[in-house]
Amino acid sequence: AVTMRDLVKNCLRMRPERIIVGEVRGPEAFDLLQAMNTGHDGSMGTLHANTPRECLSRIESMITMGGFSLPSKTLREMICSSIDVIIQAQRMRDGSRRITHITEVMGMEGDVIITQDLMLYDVLGEDPNGRLIGRHRSTGIGRPRLWERARYFGDEQRLAAALDQLEADGRADA
Repeated sequence: AVTMRDLVKNCLRMRPERIIVGEVRGPEAFDLLQAMNTGHDGSMGTLHANTPRECLSRIESMITMGGFSLPSKTLREMICSSIDVIIQAQRMRDGSRRITHITEVMGMEGDVIITQDLMLYDVLGEDPNGRLIGRHRSTGIGRPRLWERARYFGDEQRLAAALDQLEADGRADA
């Protein structure tokens, strides 16, 4: 049988610009991180986790359960150098899906991966039909760490405009 890991490895032989893996569930997480670390900028994967912090723990668990015997600190350093941003989508109580977190992976302090939330979703109430009313709110981080990468790829102005819009939306709704 062909595994997801086989597919990720074979895809690398085609020299892709990006790799997108929907539903990372096992040891293919290791290969995806390696690809992200070796010039496949803009690659991404999806996985199930309840929070951005849990996302990082799940990636570590998937790799460890896949039989890789890397020290925890080495594995976490690999995760930090591979992942810039975690975008958390969540099904809300009314059945809708919302982006609830945009979280930046900052680096490590000791053995701990440090993150900072750039944007959060606040539930403000619900309409007469039971649909949630909410807003996306910037956390007020002045200049995210990913700014330099945006500059490198020529996206500095787009990032600045997006962050300015988040702040403006947050002030307008407050």
